[in-house]
Amino acid sequence: MAAGERLASLDRTAIDAAAMAADSRAAQAAAELSRQRTLLRQGWVSTARVESAEAAARAAEADRTAARFTQRLASILAPADGIVLARLAEPGQTLAAGTPVILLGEFASGFVLRVPLSAADVAGLERGVSATVFFPDGAASPMAARIIEIAGHADPHTGTFQVEFSLPDDGALRSCLIANVQLPRRRSSGPLMVPVSALFAARADEGFVWRFDPASRKVVAAMVTIGAITNRGVEVQFGLVRGDLVVAAGVDRLIEGQRVQPVQTQGSATSSAAVPKPSAAPVSPAP
Repeated sequence: MAAGERLASLDRTAIDAAAMAADSRAAQAAAELSRQRTLLRQGWVSTARVESAEAAARAAEADRTAARFTQRLASILAPADGIVLARLAEPGQTLAAGTPVILLGEFASGFVLRVPLSAADVAGLERGVSATVFFPDGAASPMAARIIEIAGHADPHTGTFQVEFSLPDDGALRSCLIANVQLPRRRSSGPLMVPVSALFAARADEGFVWRFDPASRKVVAAMVTIGAITNRGVEVQFGLVRGDLVVAAGVDRLIEGQRVQPVQTQGSATSSAAVPKPSAAPVSPAP
């Protein structure tokens, strides 16, 4: 497909007929205006008659302009060199204004990868963010991509948001290839979360946790303001900072200033006491 090539056209019978009629009316109005101006110079008609002829000529010319505009829009021309990816209408089909007819792929613009992402994955993304694209079937080498569009609403059937990535001009790329996208790691900006078992003496939107002091190896009661409770823990709005260690179990058997011994549990820094063995876990952001 070359630039300027005609790809589709409306039935031009009525369109061309209307354009021819508009041309005739414009020519007739122009001729009448010329005649009236001649008669005005000879003193046979008034100025008002000429002004009326001028108005009629302008209206006829406007109709001709509109008819020619419709003629130009009756055909769809290729905007650039490329390939037809899909035909969305059939010959003779009646279409409403604005209905897509042909899906084009422009060679000069490279390829676009469309990926459905969940609301959690989309959060924090914006145009211009870079990502890495991998092709599991080996059709092309891994390449860098850039976000060029993020859907403003979720798909009503899947609940996902479509994100478009611009791919570089690579001869190995073809339409309809399947690829995986590795998004950049984002800094967590979500709320702080602690295990439900770490909270004690809770009432309304407040409660207490045992915060571990690595310097003294002692626990100190810290009052926190809590928010939502999910299956991942309790949201802490105030009272803790990211990276604090809190006791996660056995909180009812501790006292203010009790010394505890940190241990390693599941690969993360935790703390426990010989008796009654409370455990601690780092504050983490909500998913």
